[in-house]
Amino acid sequence: MNLSTRITALVSRPKNSWSLLGDSTKLQRTFQFKNFIEAFGFMTCVALRAQQMNHHPEWNNVYNKVDITLTTHMTKSLTEKDVKLAEFIDTICEKS
Repeated sequence: MNLSTRITALVSRPKNSWSLLGDSTKLQRTFQFKNFIEAFGFMTCVALRAQQMNHHPEWNNVYNKVDITLTTHMTKSLTEKDVKLAEFIDTICEKS
C-alpha cells in the first residue's frame, strides 16, 4: 500500500480513527485508559518505539487521557515514519 492509501485507512475507520489536521500535515488521536498507570504504560511503550525510529510524537497526558499528534517537522508533512508510528500505536492499543 502506498502512503496516501495507508493514511486514508488510518482516518476512515468508523471507530478509533486518527484525524487529519493542519491541511493534512498532521495525524491526531486521543486515547483513554482505565487509569493513569495504564496511560503511562502506553506512553512508555510508544516512547521506546519512537526512540528506536528516531521519530518522536507531540503528546499530552492528563490522568488517563493521552493526546498524540504525529507529523514530520523537517518536511512539514506526513511521512512514512508518521504512518508507521501510528500503525504501531494502533497495534498496541488493540492488544490492551
